[in-house]
Amino acid sequence: MRGTRKVRTGVVVSDKMQKTVTVSLTRRFAHGLYGKQLVRSKKVAAHDELGAKAGDTVRIVETRPLSKSKRWRVVHIVERAK
Repeated sequence: MRGTRKVRTGVVVSDKMQKTVTVSLTRRFAHGLYGKQLVRSKKVAAHDELGAKAGDTVRIVETRPLSKSKRWRVVHIVERAK
């Protein structure tokens, strides 16, 4: 469907930049042949106006290119780091 953006939930691993955080996205899936559960993770840069810190669980949404590496935006802080 046109106009629907990808929404993912991940954990902030770095907040050293200004208005940018690095979010680790983890996905679990079964191996195609053997069925064993595999875990793969990817790090993405996300624009952050909400002030997320390292360890926070955040919800990010796909957006237009904001810089060379930023294609995601933080829309909600799901849980603060303990």
